[in-house]
Amino acid sequence: MSKTITEKTNLHPRNLHKFRYDFELLSKNYPKLKTYVGINEHLIDSSESEQTKQTIDFSNPDAVKALNKALLITYYNVQNWDIPKGYLCPPIPGRADYIHNVADLLASCNNGVIPEGNIIQGLDIGVGANCIYPILGNAVYGWSFVGTDIDDKAIDNCSDIIEANPHLVEAISLQQQTEARFIFKNIITPEDKFDFILCNPPFHTSQEEATKGSIRKINNLENIKTTKPILNFGGQNAELWCEGGEFRFISQMIYESAKYPMQCLWFTTLVAKQSHLKSIYKILNKVNAVTIKTIDMAQGQKTSRILAWTFLSEKQQNDWSFEEPKPIIF
Repeated sequence: MSKTITEKTNLHPRNLHKFRYDFELLSKNYPKLKTYVGINEHLIDSSESEQTKQTIDFSNPDAVKALNKALLITYYNVQNWDIPKGYLCPPIPGRADYIHNVADLLASCNNGVIPEGNIIQGLDIGVGANCIYPILGNAVYGWSFVGTDIDDKAIDNCSDIIEANPHLVEAISLQQQTEARFIFKNIITPEDKFDFILCNPPFHTSQEEATKGSIRKINNLENIKTTKPILNFGGQNAELWCEGGEFRFISQMIYESAKYPMQCLWFTTLVAKQSHLKSIYKILNKVNAVTIKTIDMAQGQKTSRILAWTFLSEKQQNDWSFEEPKPIIF
């Protein structure tokens, strides 16, 4: 029987974005951001300073992209980053939270010490055009990554980001998944070993549902009613929806993970819809996952959770080697 552990958290204690954005610093490092910075009218009568009242219009995709560029320059040593129009622009604080929680998972198998450096290898399923998880994981912990996606344009853009930031060239490799119905097949070879796998799965079940979700998101941000999604705000099809939506994608991921039980310490994925967990746990028990962890996350009004599982016994988890492999002597 699998062991299910539930942990609760808000923004992670090591998250650099626990507090309000320092728009003065961010605009200094990326001057274009300043054109999007204004005063939060909801704080206009408060006793806070003008600087702490600053914000951007988070329903404006250009403003969000400018903020991301400023954050990556200021905190993550990435000077050149961009995404094509129409592709998902990720909120960096939430993505950073995922990385920090994965670090804690690894530490739980390493005497409480977070393993760092390029010998730690992660696999990002659905890296998108933004390459954000590998960028953050490498910047904060020095980890190496393989990023996969079914979208060749997304892979090409990630490649452009990596080449434009030379320190990422040796840290991040990319591989296109040529068969959309599979997740790990064609990607994990018999020789591969990953310390962790992460994934932000497509949530919606159809393009129509994804469009409605984008419109709802804009209405919530702007507190107005619109019927048109904003281009560059909703993301591409592969980023937002697939047949069967989140539940089917994660189910497929779990069934496939059982074919590589000894090649990865922790399999993880985001689960946006809490109601999916009960059925997902049943599938994990069916494939004989040994330990299952559910880690709650929250960013503003949005709640999500990381689901993590491993097929390794407690002893195997603690014996997992984070050390650099010894060279083969011929």
